[in-house]
Amino acid sequence: MKYTYGNAITAALREEMQRDENVLIWGEDVAEFGNIFGLTRGLLEEFGPDRVRNTPIVETAIIGAAIGAAETGLRPVAELMYSDFTMPAFTEIFHLVSKWRYMHGPKYRLPLVIRNASGASNGAAEEHSNTVESLFMHAPGLTIITPSCAYDAKGLLKSAIRSDDPVLFCEPKLLYQQKQEIDQEVFESDYTIPIGLADVKREGTDVTLIAVGLMVPRALEAAEILAEEGISVEVIDPRTIAPLDKKTVYRSIAKTHLCAIVEESNKTAGIGAEYAATFQKEMYDELDGPVERIAALDVPMPYNMALERYVIPDAGNICETIRSMVK
Repeated sequence: MKYTYGNAITAALREEMQRDENVLIWGEDVAEFGNIFGLTRGLLEEFGPDRVRNTPIVETAIIGAAIGAAETGLRPVAELMYSDFTMPAFTEIFHLVSKWRYMHGPKYRLPLVIRNASGASNGAAEEHSNTVESLFMHAPGLTIITPSCAYDAKGLLKSAIRSDDPVLFCEPKLLYQQKQEIDQEVFESDYTIPIGLADVKREGTDVTLIAVGLMVPRALEAAEILAEEGISVEVIDPRTIAPLDKKTVYRSIAKTHLCAIVEESNKTAGIGAEYAATFQKEMYDELDGPVERIAALDVPMPYNMALERYVIPDAGNICETIRSMVK
């Protein structure tokens, strides 16, 4: 059967709430309205208002209350709607969520998931189209996950909810309606995907291409085009942005000796900047050239949809960079 990315998020939430009565959901419009994208629709009726509850539009309070709930042994999944809205709660996420396990000793647990819809959204413009992973990579102690397909989204969200570490769970908006063929028995099973394990989405021998979130299907499209030109691209989806599975990445670089990173974030100080610096230091002897970065232009996201498409990398941008690398 074909399942959408959005189906996967809903299934993961429902299954974990059925499995563990300590799992609860709160956030902006998650109850009666069922989330702005409809992903929590039906959960209020199934689990009741004590476990599925709307909050005021006060992101500091949403995260502050979630921290308190997690400290008592509950497992809250706090939704901030758009990733842009992590900014009003930046202090709580950066200082408290990410650091308190370290500050309070080995017995302290903070099983908290912060969900957010990330990236561009067909004309949502400057204040509703940002990706935030690179901003929060600077917060040690915070696990950051960005799945790229329905199968991964379900398995990783279930793992995040069961984790005793706080997780920032970023869901690219433009992937919510993307469909994936998955065996029904597999999709409906209680499977999880380990946090911190990258996935080789396509094997190749000429170039290692690290693709994040929305860029994974575009990287796979580019790899198909380049294969017809005799260029073999290995596409790796880190899935967990931080901490990164360097073992899988370095195994690939040792094979291809060339590496590029593609992301939806702005290029300056993005995910690719950190990864490139790390790879070039730790894999210097294996690389035959500099690690290339493919990313969104360093401009606020335009409201005009044609300009939005121009700002974000597509398969053509990826192909152009890979061709220049192999030459």
